[in-house]
Amino acid sequence: MTTIILEVDNRSVTTHFILLGFPTRPGSQLLLFSVFLATYLLTLLENLLIILVIHSDGQLHKPMYFFLSHLSFLEMWYVTVISPKMLVDFLSHDKSISFNGCMTQLYFFVTFVCTEYILLAVMAFDRYVAICNPLRYPVIMTNQLCGTLAGGCWFCGLMTAMIKMVFIAQLYYCGTPLINHYFCDISPLLNVSCEDSSQAELVDFFLALMVIAIPLCVVVASYAAILATILRIPSAQGRQKAFSTCASHLTIVILFYSTTLFTYARPKLMYTYNSNKVVSVLYTVIVPLLNPIIYCLRNREVKAALRKTICCRGRGPQENGAFGS
Repeated sequence: MTTIILEVDNRSVTTHFILLGFPTRPGSQLLLFSVFLATYLLTLLENLLIILVIHSDGQLHKPMYFFLSHLSFLEMWYVTVISPKMLVDFLSHDKSISFNGCMTQLYFFVTFVCTEYILLAVMAFDRYVAICNPLRYPVIMTNQLCGTLAGGCWFCGLMTAMIKMVFIAQLYYCGTPLINHYFCDISPLLNVSCEDSSQAELVDFFLALMVIAIPLCVVVASYAAILATILRIPSAQGRQKAFSTCASHLTIVILFYSTTLFTYARPKLMYTYNSNKVVSVLYTVIVPLLNPIIYCLRNREVKAALRKTICCRGRGPQENGAFGS
Protein backbone atom coordinates (compact mmCIF):
# COMPACT_ATOMS: atom_id res chain seq x y z
CA MET A 1 0.00 0.00 0.00
CA THR A 2 1.15 3.53 -0.71
CA THR A 3 1.61 5.52 2.49
CA ILE A 4 -0.73 8.51 2.66
CA ILE A 5 1.11 11.79 3.24
CA LEU A 6 -0.28 15.26 3.96
CA GLU A 7 1.61 18.51 3.52
CA VAL A 8 1.57 20.71 6.62
CA ASP A 9 3.90 23.69 7.05
CA ASN A 10 6.07 22.47 4.16
CA ARG A 11 6.55 19.14 5.93
CA SER A 12 4.96 15.83 5.00
CA VAL A 13 2.85 14.40 7.82
CA THR A 14 2.37 10.65 7.83
CA THR A 15 -1.22 9.53 8.35
CA HIS A 16 -0.51 5.78 8.13
CA PHE A 17 2.19 3.36 9.22
CA ILE A 18 2.96 -0.07 7.80
CA LEU A 19 3.49 -2.95 10.21
CA LEU A 20 6.05 -5.42 8.85
CA GLY A 21 4.82 -8.14 11.20
CA PHE A 22 6.11 -11.64 10.45
CA PRO A 23 7.25 -11.74 6.80
CA THR A 24 6.81 -15.39 5.73
CA ARG A 25 5.29 -17.40 2.88
CA PRO A 26 1.47 -17.29 2.41
CA GLY A 27 1.14 -20.86 3.68
CA SER A 28 3.04 -19.98 6.83
CA GLN A 29 0.87 -16.87 7.30
CA LEU A 30 -2.25 -19.06 7.33
CA LEU A 31 -0.64 -21.42 9.84
CA LEU A 32 0.37 -18.52 12.08
CA PHE A 33 -3.15 -17.11 11.82
CA SER A 34 -4.64 -20.40 12.99
CA VAL A 35 -2.20 -20.77 15.89
CA PHE A 36 -2.57 -17.20 17.12
CA LEU A 37 -6.36 -17.23 16.71
CA ALA A 38 -6.63 -20.39 18.82
CA THR A 39 -4.27 -18.88 21.40
CA TYR A 40 -6.25 -15.63 21.53
CA LEU A 41 -9.63 -17.32 21.95
CA LEU A 42 -8.25 -19.73 24.56
CA THR A 43 -6.72 -16.83 26.51
CA LEU A 44 -10.06 -15.01 26.58
CA LEU A 45 -11.88 -18.18 27.64
CA GLU A 46 -9.39 -19.01 30.42
CA ASN A 47 -9.36 -15.55 31.94
CA LEU A 48 -13.13 -15.18 31.70
CA LEU A 49 -13.51 -18.53 33.45
CA ILE A 50 -11.17 -17.39 36.24
CA ILE A 51 -13.24 -14.22 36.75
CA LEU A 52 -16.53 -16.14 36.80
CA VAL A 53 -15.22 -18.76 39.23
CA ILE A 54 -13.85 -16.12 41.64
CA HIS A 55 -17.10 -14.18 41.48
CA SER A 56 -19.34 -17.22 42.02
CA ASP A 57 -17.40 -19.09 44.72
CA GLY A 58 -17.55 -17.54 48.18
CA GLN A 59 -14.40 -19.42 49.24
CA LEU A 60 -12.41 -17.30 46.79
CA HIS A 61 -13.67 -13.94 48.02
CA LYS A 62 -10.28 -13.07 49.47
CA PRO A 63 -7.78 -10.31 48.60
CA MET A 64 -5.49 -12.73 46.74
CA TYR A 65 -8.26 -13.74 44.35
CA PHE A 66 -9.70 -10.23 44.17
CA PHE A 67 -6.38 -9.11 42.67
CA LEU A 68 -6.24 -12.22 40.49
CA SER A 69 -9.61 -11.32 38.99
CA HIS A 70 -8.23 -7.87 38.15
CA LEU A 71 -5.20 -9.51 36.54
CA SER A 72 -7.44 -11.76 34.43
CA PHE A 73 -9.65 -8.83 33.40
CA LEU A 74 -6.55 -6.81 32.50
CA GLU A 75 -5.06 -9.57 30.37
CA MET A 76 -8.28 -10.11 28.43
CA TRP A 77 -8.01 -6.51 27.23
CA TYR A 78 -4.22 -6.70 27.02
CA VAL A 79 -4.33 -9.41 24.34
CA THR A 80 -7.34 -7.78 22.64
CA VAL A 81 -5.32 -4.62 22.00
CA ILE A 82 -2.70 -6.64 20.08
CA SER A 83 -4.17 -9.84 18.65
CA PRO A 84 -7.10 -8.76 16.39
CA LYS A 85 -4.95 -6.43 14.26
CA MET A 86 -2.19 -9.03 14.11
CA LEU A 87 -4.67 -11.70 12.98
CA VAL A 88 -6.06 -9.44 10.25
CA ASP A 89 -2.54 -8.73 8.98
CA PHE A 90 -1.84 -12.45 8.61
CA LEU A 91 -4.63 -12.67 6.02
CA SER A 92 -4.26 -9.27 4.34
CA HIS A 93 -1.73 -7.76 1.97
CA ASP A 94 -2.59 -4.34 3.38
CA LYS A 95 -0.70 -4.20 6.66
CA SER A 96 -1.19 -0.48 7.20
CA ILE A 97 -2.51 1.11 10.37
CA SER A 98 -3.70 4.70 10.65
CA PHE A 99 -1.78 7.19 12.77
CA ASN A 100 -4.70 7.51 15.18
CA GLY A 101 -5.15 3.74 15.26
CA CYS A 102 -1.47 3.24 16.01
CA MET A 103 -1.47 5.81 18.81
CA THR A 104 -4.65 4.33 20.30
CA GLN A 105 -3.18 0.83 20.26
CA LEU A 106 0.04 2.12 21.82
CA TYR A 107 -1.82 4.03 24.54
CA PHE A 108 -3.85 1.06 25.71
CA PHE A 109 -0.90 -1.34 25.38
CA VAL A 110 1.28 0.87 27.59
CA THR A 111 -1.63 1.31 30.03
CA PHE A 112 -2.10 -2.44 30.45
CA VAL A 113 1.61 -3.23 30.68
CA CYS A 114 2.25 -0.56 33.32
CA THR A 115 -0.86 -1.59 35.25
CA GLU A 116 0.29 -5.21 35.26
CA TYR A 117 3.73 -4.29 36.60
CA ILE A 118 2.16 -2.47 39.54
CA LEU A 119 -0.59 -5.04 40.08
CA LEU A 120 1.96 -7.86 40.34
CA ALA A 121 3.80 -5.83 43.00
CA VAL A 122 0.53 -5.32 44.91
CA MET A 123 -0.12 -9.08 44.74
CA ALA A 124 3.40 -9.70 46.10
CA PHE A 125 2.67 -7.32 49.00
CA ASP A 126 -0.56 -9.21 49.67
CA ARG A 127 1.37 -12.50 49.91
CA TYR A 128 3.93 -10.82 52.20
CA VAL A 129 1.23 -9.71 54.64
CA ALA A 130 -0.52 -13.11 54.50
CA ILE A 131 2.63 -15.10 55.25
CA CYS A 132 4.66 -12.72 57.42
CA ASN A 133 1.77 -11.17 59.38
CA PRO A 134 -1.01 -13.78 59.24
CA LEU A 135 -2.75 -12.65 62.43
CA ARG A 136 -3.01 -9.05 61.24
CA TYR A 137 -3.84 -9.98 57.63
CA PRO A 138 -7.64 -9.44 57.94
CA VAL A 139 -7.04 -6.10 59.66
CA ILE A 140 -4.50 -4.84 57.11
CA MET A 141 -5.96 -6.16 53.84
CA THR A 142 -9.44 -4.74 54.23
CA ASN A 143 -11.96 -4.40 51.42
CA GLN A 144 -11.31 -0.67 51.29
CA LEU A 145 -7.54 -1.05 51.03
CA CYS A 146 -7.82 -3.74 48.34
CA GLY A 147 -10.14 -1.55 46.29
CA THR A 148 -7.83 1.44 46.70
CA LEU A 149 -4.76 -0.58 45.67
CA ALA A 150 -6.50 -2.02 42.61
CA GLY A 151 -7.79 1.40 41.58
CA GLY A 152 -4.33 2.88 42.12
CA CYS A 153 -2.81 0.30 39.76
CA TRP A 154 -5.20 1.28 36.97
CA PHE A 155 -4.78 5.01 37.63
CA CYS A 156 -0.97 4.80 37.51
CA GLY A 157 -1.12 2.78 34.29
CA LEU A 158 -3.47 5.27 32.61
CA MET A 159 -1.45 8.32 33.68
CA THR A 160 1.89 6.80 32.70
CA ALA A 161 0.58 5.96 29.23
CA MET A 162 -0.91 9.44 28.85
CA ILE A 163 2.39 11.17 29.66
CA LYS A 164 4.31 8.95 27.24
CA MET A 165 1.78 9.57 24.48
CA VAL A 166 2.09 13.35 24.82
CA PHE A 167 5.73 13.10 23.72
CA ILE A 168 5.51 10.26 21.19
CA ALA A 169 2.44 11.50 19.30
CA GLN A 170 4.13 14.88 18.72
CA LEU A 171 7.14 13.38 16.95
CA TYR A 172 7.53 14.00 13.21
CA TYR A 173 7.39 10.93 10.96
CA CYS A 174 8.36 11.07 7.30
CA GLY A 175 9.06 8.95 4.22
CA THR A 176 7.67 5.43 4.31
CA PRO A 177 7.23 4.62 8.00
CA LEU A 178 7.82 0.87 8.11
CA ILE A 179 7.45 -0.37 11.69
CA ASN A 180 9.53 -3.48 12.26
CA HIS A 181 6.98 -5.07 14.55
CA TYR A 182 3.52 -6.63 14.59
CA PHE A 183 1.99 -3.86 16.72
CA CYS A 184 2.69 -0.23 17.58
CA ASP A 185 5.20 -0.09 20.41
CA ILE A 186 7.31 2.79 21.68
CA SER A 187 10.73 1.70 20.47
CA PRO A 188 9.75 0.90 16.85
CA LEU A 189 8.04 4.31 16.63
CA LEU A 190 11.15 6.04 17.94
CA ASN A 191 13.15 4.24 15.26
CA VAL A 192 11.04 5.65 12.41
CA SER A 193 10.90 9.21 13.73
CA CYS A 194 12.60 11.76 11.46
CA GLU A 195 13.49 14.23 14.18
CA ASP A 196 15.45 14.16 17.39
CA SER A 197 13.55 11.86 19.72
CA SER A 198 15.94 12.16 22.67
CA GLN A 199 13.40 14.01 24.81
CA ALA A 200 10.74 11.35 24.19
CA GLU A 201 13.33 8.64 24.89
CA LEU A 202 14.33 10.33 28.16
CA VAL A 203 10.71 10.59 29.32
CA ASP A 204 10.09 6.99 28.30
CA PHE A 205 13.21 5.81 30.15
CA PHE A 206 12.38 7.75 33.32
CA LEU A 207 8.77 6.53 33.43
CA ALA A 208 9.82 2.97 32.59
CA LEU A 209 12.35 3.14 35.43
CA MET A 210 9.62 4.25 37.82
CA VAL A 211 7.02 1.73 36.64
CA ILE A 212 9.40 -1.24 36.38
CA ALA A 213 12.07 -0.63 39.03
CA ILE A 214 9.83 0.39 41.94
CA PRO A 215 7.38 -2.54 41.57
CA LEU A 216 10.32 -4.89 41.04
CA CYS A 217 11.89 -3.68 44.30
CA VAL A 218 8.57 -4.27 46.08
CA VAL A 219 8.39 -7.80 44.63
CA VAL A 220 11.99 -8.62 45.58
CA ALA A 221 11.64 -7.18 49.09
CA SER A 222 8.33 -9.00 49.63
CA TYR A 223 9.67 -12.36 48.54
CA ALA A 224 12.90 -11.91 50.49
CA ALA A 225 10.82 -11.41 53.63
CA ILE A 226 8.54 -14.31 52.65
CA LEU A 227 11.53 -16.61 52.12
CA ALA A 228 13.04 -15.64 55.47
CA THR A 229 9.70 -16.34 57.18
CA ILE A 230 9.23 -19.69 55.43
CA LEU A 231 12.73 -20.86 56.40
CA ARG A 232 11.90 -20.22 60.04
CA ILE A 233 8.92 -22.58 59.92
CA PRO A 234 10.05 -25.77 61.75
CA SER A 235 8.12 -28.41 59.78
CA ALA A 236 8.69 -29.27 56.13
CA GLN A 237 4.94 -29.58 55.63
CA GLY A 238 4.41 -26.08 57.02
CA ARG A 239 7.08 -24.64 54.74
CA GLN A 240 5.57 -26.35 51.71
CA LYS A 241 2.07 -25.10 52.56
CA ALA A 242 3.30 -21.52 53.03
CA PHE A 243 5.28 -21.53 49.78
CA SER A 244 2.41 -23.05 47.79
CA THR A 245 0.27 -19.97 48.47
CA CYS A 246 2.71 -17.75 46.54
CA ALA A 247 4.28 -20.18 44.05
CA SER A 248 1.77 -19.36 41.28
CA HIS A 249 2.27 -15.61 41.63
CA LEU A 250 6.06 -15.95 41.76
CA THR A 251 6.02 -18.00 38.54
CA ILE A 252 3.93 -15.36 36.75
CA VAL A 253 6.20 -12.56 38.02
CA ILE A 254 9.29 -14.34 36.69
CA LEU A 255 7.68 -14.96 33.29
CA PHE A 256 6.37 -11.43 32.82
CA TYR A 257 9.32 -9.50 34.22
CA SER A 258 12.00 -11.57 32.48
CA THR A 259 10.47 -11.23 29.01
CA THR A 260 9.60 -7.54 29.29
CA LEU A 261 12.92 -6.58 30.90
CA PHE A 262 14.78 -8.34 28.07
CA THR A 263 12.76 -6.38 25.51
CA TYR A 264 13.04 -2.95 27.10
CA ALA A 265 16.60 -3.18 28.42
CA ARG A 266 17.88 -1.31 25.33
CA PRO A 267 14.64 0.18 24.03
CA LYS A 268 15.59 1.87 20.75
CA LEU A 269 18.23 -0.59 19.57
CA MET A 270 16.42 -3.80 20.43
CA TYR A 271 13.78 -3.46 17.74
CA THR A 272 16.32 -3.45 14.92
CA TYR A 273 16.48 -7.23 15.32
CA ASN A 274 13.71 -9.54 14.10
CA SER A 275 14.46 -12.00 16.91
CA ASN A 276 13.05 -9.48 19.36
CA LYS A 277 9.59 -10.06 17.89
CA VAL A 278 9.76 -13.60 19.22
CA VAL A 279 10.43 -12.28 22.72
CA SER A 280 7.52 -9.85 22.33
CA VAL A 281 5.24 -12.78 21.44
CA LEU A 282 6.15 -14.33 24.79
CA TYR A 283 4.75 -11.49 26.89
CA THR A 284 1.94 -10.35 24.57
CA VAL A 285 0.57 -13.80 23.66
CA ILE A 286 2.13 -16.69 25.60
CA VAL A 287 2.27 -15.27 29.15
CA PRO A 288 -1.42 -14.20 29.19
CA LEU A 289 -2.26 -17.71 27.96
CA LEU A 290 -0.16 -19.40 30.65
CA ASN A 291 -1.18 -17.26 33.65
CA PRO A 292 -4.63 -18.85 34.22
CA ILE A 293 -3.16 -22.31 33.61
CA ILE A 294 -0.43 -21.69 36.19
CA TYR A 295 -2.94 -20.54 38.80
CA CYS A 296 -5.21 -23.52 38.12
CA LEU A 297 -2.40 -26.07 38.26
CA ARG A 298 -0.56 -24.68 41.30
CA ASN A 299 -3.47 -23.45 43.43
CA ARG A 300 -5.69 -26.01 45.16
CA GLU A 301 -8.45 -23.53 46.01
CA VAL A 302 -8.82 -22.44 42.39
CA LYS A 303 -8.78 -26.06 41.19
CA ALA A 304 -11.45 -27.00 43.71
CA ALA A 305 -13.61 -24.02 42.72
CA LEU A 306 -13.25 -24.88 39.03
CA ARG A 307 -14.31 -28.48 39.65
CA LYS A 308 -17.27 -27.26 41.70
CA THR A 309 -18.30 -24.80 39.00
CA ILE A 310 -17.98 -27.34 36.18
CA CYS A 311 -19.61 -30.25 38.01
CA CYS A 312 -22.41 -28.30 39.67
CA ARG A 313 -23.56 -25.96 36.90
CA GLY A 314 -27.18 -26.81 37.60
CA ARG A 315 -27.09 -25.65 41.21
CA GLY A 316 -28.19 -22.19 42.23
CA PRO A 317 -25.65 -19.44 42.94
CA GLN A 318 -23.91 -19.74 46.26
CA GLU A 319 -24.17 -17.08 48.86
CA ASN A 320 -21.41 -14.55 48.33
CA GLY A 321 -19.45 -13.21 51.24
CA ALA A 322 -17.02 -10.35 51.57
CA PHE A 323 -13.67 -10.99 50.03
CA GLY A 324 -11.83 -10.50 53.29
CA SER A 325 -10.07 -13.64 54.53
